[in-house]
Amino acid sequence: MEITTSADNDPFNYIAFFDLDRTITRAISGRAIVQRAIRRGMMNWTDFAKAVFLGASYRLGVSDPVKIMTKMTAWVKGQSEKSLEDLCLEVVNEVMLSSIYHEVFDELKMHRSKNGKTVILSSSLVPVCREIAGFLNMDDFICSRLEIRDGYFTGRPEGNLCFGEEKLIRLKEYCELNNSKVTESWYYGDSISDLPALKIVGVPVCVNPDRKLHKAAKENGWRICYWKLIR
Repeated sequence: MEITTSADNDPFNYIAFFDLDRTITRAISGRAIVQRAIRRGMMNWTDFAKAVFLGASYRLGVSDPVKIMTKMTAWVKGQSEKSLEDLCLEVVNEVMLSSIYHEVFDELKMHRSKNGKTVILSSSLVPVCREIAGFLNMDDFICSRLEIRDGYFTGRPEGNLCFGEEKLIRLKEYCELNNSKVTESWYYGDSISDLPALKIVGVPVCVNPDRKLHKAAKENGWRICYWKLIR
């Protein structure tokens, strides 16, 4: 489990949590990482075919999404910690940063003006979330961590991936650790998989929501945003 705490202890009024892929950025970090891994020869075509199949299964909803996400980490088995770190940094710098929605900057500025703490809450990997949180001057990040033995990945997650119900668990734990009320927190998400976290916070915000989340947002009267990239 990846839970970080801020280096400073300055007081804040509430916490605003942001999903990453398709919420802060238009790009999907996992997809970009797989594409770069193929180019670098870090992933073989068999693993790539499995990833494509698992991705299709996820989109079609024909299998347990948590099991699918867990299986999709298997390709990293045998990769060194440094090699994946370098790959993630390449993806951040060449793909993710240029795909940040311009409205994100406005939302972060608004939360800072209200003395809100801003935190990424995402299923993405540590190097990706760390770099983007730093770039946006956000206060913290909560994300997924992969298991490492003797400097190499085992192909398994360390604990549960920060996805679906796990996001709800992490959000509640983080609020408790930081003496903050969940009911005063914000959460920005784009997918129906974000529903558990959106349902518990005081201010749920749906960004470019998928069809199922859009329906849930309409039924619950939640704020819906349509963010765009500046070209």
